[in-house]
Amino acid sequence: MSTAAPRKKITAVIACYLDAPAIPIMYQRLRSVCEKIGVNYEIIFVNDCSPDNADVVLADLAAHDQNVVVIHHSRNFGSQNAFTSGLSIATGDACVLLDGDLQDPPELIEEFYKRWQDGFEVVYGIRVKREATRSLQIAYKAFYRIFRAASYVPMPLDAGDFSLLDRRVVDALNSLPENNRFMRGLRAWVGFKQTGLPYVRPERMFGRTTNSVLRNLGWARKAIFSFSYAPIDIMTGLAIVTTLIALFLAAVQVMARLFAPQLVPRGFTTTIVLILFLGGVQLLCFSIIGSYLAHIYDEVKRRPSYIVDYVLNAPATREPPKK
Repeated sequence: MSTAAPRKKITAVIACYLDAPAIPIMYQRLRSVCEKIGVNYEIIFVNDCSPDNADVVLADLAAHDQNVVVIHHSRNFGSQNAFTSGLSIATGDACVLLDGDLQDPPELIEEFYKRWQDGFEVVYGIRVKREATRSLQIAYKAFYRIFRAASYVPMPLDAGDFSLLDRRVVDALNSLPENNRFMRGLRAWVGFKQTGLPYVRPERMFGRTTNSVLRNLGWARKAIFSFSYAPIDIMTGLAIVTTLIALFLAAVQVMARLFAPQLVPRGFTTTIVLILFLGGVQLLCFSIIGSYLAHIYDEVKRRPSYIVDYVLNAPATREPPKK
């Protein structure tokens, strides 16, 4: 007598910060999707030391459903480390990363699942449109294209963290030792068979975004210095161009003094402008070198990416795959 194949298990990992009102809705929508596609579910909420009452809301969910796992961090470590924390204990055959503010629609998991069943090991959401100001939309579009052009790894355009990852991909990400984690970049770096699905990203259902211009610039800096050597190449190009210009101007200066002394600039204005220009180029180069050194310094300290305060409904350790 043949036995039915065991049902697949999907783990949803949700990074939560100031998302207490959205958590129950996220839970219900995730359950509905998993029941619709016929899979077992595990929902891991990572409370990244949210200052609202998320701990109370999550404790109530965990008490009523043993498939809900709650990780509480000792302080706020950021969404990338929250995802890392959740993936480290996830037991599903595939994992889905979502932001806790419901901007990543859980209903799209059904389409992710179909692509996974077709053989894709990474299925990510492509933000074809987002509910934001025109200037922000242009800035985001520009960043992804600059990032793709500068990166030494092919990066998908307009793709955030919202994605489904096969167990093999999750294991590969968990094995990476670096602390400065940019998940969408690491997801591209590990490779495997990948595809994207377009979707419209809505505004937050509750509250206001914690992102700002400075925070977004920090994200861009982290991404570029983690996956690109282009800033160093730019420094090399600046050095070569500046040196050639200096040699050319020196030759022009000598020839002018020999054959047309009246045309040679006099006074301090030219000197001051040249000093300021070269000083600005040098400071720019130093800042680029400093950014790379800061990344190296963070890595060599070997501090953990996050610290867990406590876990509710901690899952049993997943058995390693049979060879």
